[in-house]
Amino acid sequence: HRGSQKGATLTFIFRNPVYVVTFLFLSFRGFFFHFFLLVFFSVSAGCWSVMTAEKSGPVINGKPEDGRDPEGSSSSLDSGGYNERGHWNNKIEFVLSVAGEIIGLGNVWRFPYLCYKNGGGAFFVPYVIFFICCGIPVFFLETALGQFTSEGGITCWRKVCPLFEGIGYATQVIEAHLNIYYIVILAWAIFYLFNCFTTELPWAGCGHYWNTENATNITNPNASSPVIEFWERRVLKISDGIEHMGGMRWELAMCLALAWFICYFCIWKGPKSTGKVVYVTATFPYFMLLILLIRGVTLPGAFDGIKFYLYPDISRLSDPQVWVDAGTQIFFSYAICLGCLTALGSYNAYNNNCYRDCIMLCCLNSGTSFVAGFAIFSVLGFMAYEQNVPIEAVAESGPGLAFIAYPKAVTMMPLSPLWACLFFMMLIFLGLDSQFVCVESLVTAVVDMYPETFRRGYRRELLILGMSIVSFFIGLIMCMEGGMYVFQLFDAYAASGMCLLFVAIFESICIGWVYGSDRFYLNIEDMIGYKPFFFIKWCWMILTPGICAGIFLFFLIKYKPLKYNNVYVYPDWGYGIGWFMAMSSMVCIPLGIIWMIWKTPGTFSEVKHTYDLKMRGKLAATSPYAANDAKVKADGKISTISEKETHF
Repeated sequence: HRGSQKGATLTFIFRNPVYVVTFLFLSFRGFFFHFFLLVFFSVSAGCWSVMTAEKSGPVINGKPEDGRDPEGSSSSLDSGGYNERGHWNNKIEFVLSVAGEIIGLGNVWRFPYLCYKNGGGAFFVPYVIFFICCGIPVFFLETALGQFTSEGGITCWRKVCPLFEGIGYATQVIEAHLNIYYIVILAWAIFYLFNCFTTELPWAGCGHYWNTENATNITNPNASSPVIEFWERRVLKISDGIEHMGGMRWELAMCLALAWFICYFCIWKGPKSTGKVVYVTATFPYFMLLILLIRGVTLPGAFDGIKFYLYPDISRLSDPQVWVDAGTQIFFSYAICLGCLTALGSYNAYNNNCYRDCIMLCCLNSGTSFVAGFAIFSVLGFMAYEQNVPIEAVAESGPGLAFIAYPKAVTMMPLSPLWACLFFMMLIFLGLDSQFVCVESLVTAVVDMYPETFRRGYRRELLILGMSIVSFFIGLIMCMEGGMYVFQLFDAYAASGMCLLFVAIFESICIGWVYGSDRFYLNIEDMIGYKPFFFIKWCWMILTPGICAGIFLFFLIKYKPLKYNNVYVYPDWGYGIGWFMAMSSMVCIPLGIIWMIWKTPGTFSEVKHTYDLKMRGKLAATSPYAANDAKVKADGKISTISEKETHF
């Protein structure tokens, strides 16, 4: 109850949209389903209540509102009728938000498969090398850049080096693509979850209206698995190809709408809401993973699966593809080159030790991937043991693991609906925080570009709503009968490793050579009180761009056209759409360089820097760059870029 007025309880319930959704769903299934939904949405409603209950005075970067940085392009608008930019209330909110973003579906369904495919324990050799030379340096670069500038994914590059502002646009284009298709996976998982609340899982047997005459659980070359038929004929109702999109799968469309509804109310108040929600979404998957791990290692055949997962094959290290897989896995799982880390870091206190946080979070991410492999391959080993087939025959990655291999494995366990429910709940929570943090970072980038427009009243909330609605309607294409083919185009081209590697090359060059690694080290020292290990500086300058360029060229040389299930070949216009989405992000960087050179007077050396970026710590007065910057500004050779100018 809130207050003693008559009807206060009903007012609270129906003003809280999370409870409204609970009542809407209470008419679908039995008591167990009702109980689950009530618990699930009550936890969400608790987060909602915390988010909207108290609005304390803003404390930015550990100081009251009047202590904001006057140099920040968006921070300077915190008075005079503008809403505050936002901040984390404590370090835990930042750590959980980043952990929720980087620890996602790839840790569960991609890393374990790559490990067994590329030599088991031997795969850790290239993985650790890329972890040290690429993962940590780029992760730290983006987080520290956001914290130092207090800006989102586009304006931070404008402040550091306007010549490379296109990097920011490239990351946000990739992120916009990611926001559209990644959430479709959550819609599939929600659909499966709703089908778990029954005494017998619908994909466990035959005789359903979607099954064919060949459906059987008996191993037979001519037979069709009921698990595969449930996935292809019930969930997707997949068509013959992208040329035949078919009708809308309205059940999936409703699941997609529910996923966007939850996502919107997780971030609609910025860090105030995101920082509270991640207490649930970032920690709950670990609880589920622990339960599934304990259950998995106690199954018969689990040891064989774990042995298959880790047994080292040193000869595989001579295959270049193994090294490429290790490098791309780092970029996929660390959420680098997306602008997310920059946006999350921008809400930190200026003196936060982001160096220590980044190393800890990187180790947590890789450690989670390693442990997830035990949970997955112990179950796959049990599955192979029950069917008396080699583990190679049941090992899958990506959607094949989440929606075919693992669901089939749980049908062989006692209380299979319970284990299926826990597994899909883990998938939903793993993907949910990755999704809403990506949306939040895209919104942050737009708001920081136009603070005078969007930091008034409820315009920020309306911006998020508009983005969510547009992304939902575009995503409906992937809820059609031919939507799986569109989904694969997004996955293989729009947010591919090739795009991420291209962005990482220019990020490292910009900080390492154009802005200057020594200068950025001085900025970091001003924030955290000491300089990081010198090896990271050499990574920015040499190792990271060199390694990323090598993998990028390998991608282009060894390029193979996308196929669905290694059978269906896309038409030429389908590949054209894929390459258009890939180029839509990469082309932003060279176009941004050309545009900035064309519109800014002066020589190239005069164009490549911006000199209005000032430190706010103890080293501000002693910086060797401060006097030089002031001199160049006084000469009038450099025109600084502000948010009031025309944007590229």
